Amino acid sequence: MTEKKSDLHETIEHLKQMRDELQLKIQLGSMEARDEFHQLEQQWKEFSDKADLEKTSDGVSSALSLLGEELKAGYHRIKKGL
Repeated sequence: MTEKKSDLHETIEHLKQMRDELQLKIQLGSMEARDEFHQLEQQWKEFSDKADLEKTSDGVSSALSLLGEELKAGYHRIKKGL
């Protein structure tokens, strides 16, 4: 009976450890997603501020397209990570 209690105790401790590790990974993953989203928000502001200039310059249009693709890729990474 003591051996069964010992095995159960080991199982419980192992599960607790796994649970704690998963909770930490989830929290860190969320922080990483928040950090990346914050960086993308700065790019979004730049993108939206320059959107009206697209009508006046081809160079700005190309840069704006590139920035839009970077935003799209960043949002996709966050979505995939969650």
